[in-house]
Amino acid sequence: MKKKPERPVKTAPQEAPASERQVQGADPDTKAENLRRLARIQGQVGGVARMIDGERYCPDILLQIDSVQEALRGVSRELLRSHLRQSAKAALTAKDKTRAEETIDELVELFQRYRR
Repeated sequence: MKKKPERPVKTAPQEAPASERQVQGADPDTKAENLRRLARIQGQVGGVARMIDGERYCPDILLQIDSVQEALRGVSRELLRSHLRQSAKAALTAKDKTRAEETIDELVELFQRYRR
């Protein structure tokens, strides 16, 4: 008995995976500032590693780690602000209601993760 060939399943076009999405029209000044901050943070992390390697006093190391974490939170705030000004604003004001609803869902999820 011959097996019937399976029909291909049609699916709706998918949005690019989250890891491949890109911002449209990123503000060059914001981008440059964030890259500058991240370069400084890289230096701070290297300093923390040297402190650990040099067996510095733990509370001193912990203060430096807190400084790095606050610097990362600053970059995070700027990225969120930029996203709301550009991508989210465009999606929420577009005539495409599905896109607006998806953006609202994305923002709710983002805020849930961000507040942890």
